[in-house]
Amino acid sequence: MNIRQIDRRIINAFRLVSPIVSKLAFFLVFFWFGVLKVLDLSPAHPMVGSLLAKTMPFMQLEPFMVLFGLFEMLIGLLFLIPRAERVVFPLLAFHLITTLMPLVLLPSVAWSAPFTPTLEGQYMIKNIVIIALAMAMVADMKPLPRPSSRS
Repeated sequence: MNIRQIDRRIINAFRLVSPIVSKLAFFLVFFWFGVLKVLDLSPAHPMVGSLLAKTMPFMQLEPFMVLFGLFEMLIGLLFLIPRAERVVFPLLAFHLITTLMPLVLLPSVAWSAPFTPTLEGQYMIKNIVIIALAMAMVADMKPLPRPSSRS
């Protein structure tokens, strides 16, 4: 077997498993982090509280954390449901927008100096990887069929 054959086999194997592995990774991250919020064990609790106070001061933190955790768990579960992509990707986009907000709205939490993120800031910036993976998954989707023209 030569290097080109090995290369082709590896690529074909990854093409087969990457959709499943990607969906499982999304499920694991979102469901797990959601459960932590629901159980009031999330290390993001103080940051979410600060952001909530700035954006929705009329809402109490504890019920919001439970709802936000359930929302994350829903996103995770939807990744396990075949053909639920068209539902989950808009929810994911909304989630990512809200989780990136502290980079701008809470600079003292997200940045220790210009271009130097805090640990929390790094946690938010890594969402760029999630965005890229989601974009790759959407790019791999089949377009909706055209409606049939019945006379």
